[in-house]
Amino acid sequence: MSGHIFLYGPSGSGKTTVGSILGEKLALPFLDLDAYIETICGESIPAVMAGRGQEGFRELEAQALCACLDGRPQVVALGGGSLLREENRALAEALGQVVFLEASPRVLAQRLQADSHHRPLLAGDLVTSLDSLLKERQSHYDSFPLRVNAEGNPEAVAEEIQCALGYYHLRAMGAPYDARVCANGLESYGDLLRQCGCEGPVLLVSDEQVTPLYADRVIESFNRAGYQAHFVVIPAGEEHKSVETLMRLWQACLEAGLERGSTLAALGGGVVSDLTGFAAATYMRGCNWVAFPTTLLSMVDASLGGKTGFDLPQGKNLVGAFYPPRLVLSDPQTLSTLPQRELRAGLAEVLKHGVIADPDLFAICARGWEAVAADLPQIVRLAQAVKVKLIEADPYEKGPRAALNFGHTIGHAVELVSGYRLHHGEAVAIGMVVETRLAEKLGIAGSGLAEEIRTALAGLGLPVEIPAGLPRADILRAVQADKKKSKGTVKFALPEKLGSVHTGIEIADLEQMLQILEE
Repeated sequence: MSGHIFLYGPSGSGKTTVGSILGEKLALPFLDLDAYIETICGESIPAVMAGRGQEGFRELEAQALCACLDGRPQVVALGGGSLLREENRALAEALGQVVFLEASPRVLAQRLQADSHHRPLLAGDLVTSLDSLLKERQSHYDSFPLRVNAEGNPEAVAEEIQCALGYYHLRAMGAPYDARVCANGLESYGDLLRQCGCEGPVLLVSDEQVTPLYADRVIESFNRAGYQAHFVVIPAGEEHKSVETLMRLWQACLEAGLERGSTLAALGGGVVSDLTGFAAATYMRGCNWVAFPTTLLSMVDASLGGKTGFDLPQGKNLVGAFYPPRLVLSDPQTLSTLPQRELRAGLAEVLKHGVIADPDLFAICARGWEAVAADLPQIVRLAQAVKVKLIEADPYEKGPRAALNFGHTIGHAVELVSGYRLHHGEAVAIGMVVETRLAEKLGIAGSGLAEEIRTALAGLGLPVEIPAGLPRADILRAVQADKKKSKGTVKFALPEKLGSVHTGIEIADLEQMLQILEE
């Protein structure tokens, strides 16, 4: 898989400025194609164009594009007409993704008037020349589907491009890693392991449900990349997220001959990634691991942020470690084989991201199941953007990252008491409604927020009430065993409004909690 990112658009759209910022964010080299041409020619673009003419310059542009792309992925700022040639466009689209930066003629003119660079194609009256050039190229520019509004500040535009591409480079935990959303990524897993410096042998960990669907293709990609690859299959389901399963993984590591520099690869949902990550954190005191999530819940939540661990009979994730992966690669096409119930459960986490940090994402979820299911790749990218921003700001959950626990304190308890008959996302959906009712009782949230969240969750086909058969006293006891408590007091993340959550809210009044559970 080639990973070049090409920024394209008319003069004044900010390709060079934004490209430099984007390259830094993604830890990729940045190349300005015009600057590259000036370097190899030893003269300015106007001089090159004056000497060779526009057609001669386009030929030089094509040669430069071919020459500079022979190597590792990079961010490339293209000239405003460099993809007019079909062969240039075909090359760029074959080797990466083209992002078109769009801005109004008024904004482009303002920027160009403040720019001292001479542009031969905009000679004479700038506004008139620009208007003529844009009209001439309109159909060409309109043909690029991946578009980002470039009228904001360059930092924000770079972040929008990251969200549009589903491409992040996380640094906050010390060991940096990429998180990417890639269609048809299964066949590229081996090549991407090489790119991020992972060594073999590789042990692929998957469960009984995912293995027959995708394991062979992933193993083949490892073999093509030159890895000695092994795999181990574990039972599916939260009830197997246990120390017994971990023992099985550690034994498989030994049998596969893994060393400290070797790699564990998790192919599956949150249970698989949590267990694989913890096995990697502890085997030989730490080896590499990568996550290939195949469920919506894992793509938008469990695989990101380096949280690993396993369950005890008393509660979920009571033993664990922060241990970042070397790569997280989500291929949304794997969602096509996911049962509808699992998809709906994953949407609970998506909606949660909307409540805590992105009201626009919440609004998309509030349109209902059919609208959301129609564009799952976009949903994955938007939800990942929320989580990445929070974990980069607070990698070890000392502050704002705790907002991600909204719905989970009650949700984990409901999930446990149900004997895991409720899926994680279903329990979190219930937890969000109950916890928002609590926020209203405490005066943190305004009246009506719980009903708004409840309605949106119901529209996604998710449960919104604690099942009648689950003993409320047992749920309360499970809440008291929650790993987020401090000095004996359970702490909650509770919403104030859409896009704003208060963290570290201590609830000492257990009678009040029991009353809310019984409502």
